Amino acid sequence: MTELTPRPDDLGLTAAAKANVPIENQNAKSFFAQLQGFWVTFTTMFKKVTTVEYPEVKEPMAEGFHGRHQLNRYDDGLEKCIGCELCAWACPADAILVEGESNTEDARYSPGERYGKVYQINYLRCIFCGLCVEACPTRALTMTNEYELADDSRSKLIFEKEDLLAPLRSGALKPPHPMAEGKTHIDYYRGDITDIKND
Repeated sequence: MTELTPRPDDLGLTAAAKANVPIENQNAKSFFAQLQGFWVTFTTMFKKVTTVEYPEVKEPMAEGFHGRHQLNRYDDGLEKCIGCELCAWACPADAILVEGESNTEDARYSPGERYGKVYQINYLRCIFCGLCVEACPTRALTMTNEYELADDSRSKLIFEKEDLLAPLRSGALKPPHPMAEGKTHIDYYRGDITDIKND
């Protein structure tokens, strides 16, 4: 067992004296230890390169990847967001702004009493943790696999509700429109509204 030499700090030396403390044990490593290091380098030379020609070639994203957010809709086109602001409260980076508004029979955007009138996500602050998705009681907010969010302007990285809303399915109507005939908001929340085509 080799004996450790005390560090200059332990010797109580001044800064000038510390600069003149000789470096001990300058012996080279054994040939076998050097050979081990070379062997690691040699084996990596023959490994397959994982680099792809991005952006022409894009690797598939892992399942559960946290990318850009999406505000979901029911099958008939009504929005799932009820403007509860729980996602904004759960966000540790304070990147989400939600302002709820009451639905009326003339202007119904979601099946509940309220909907998200203003919905913004500031991707300059978002850390893509997914806590907002976990907090959402209606599964209105999910995360997609889209990761290409870079832009040349800071203002373009604040996504508005129109940027986040999922596209309408075929046969669905753009809100506002009434709930499906004979259905209540409870039917929507249970997932009983499927393949409805409003005329």
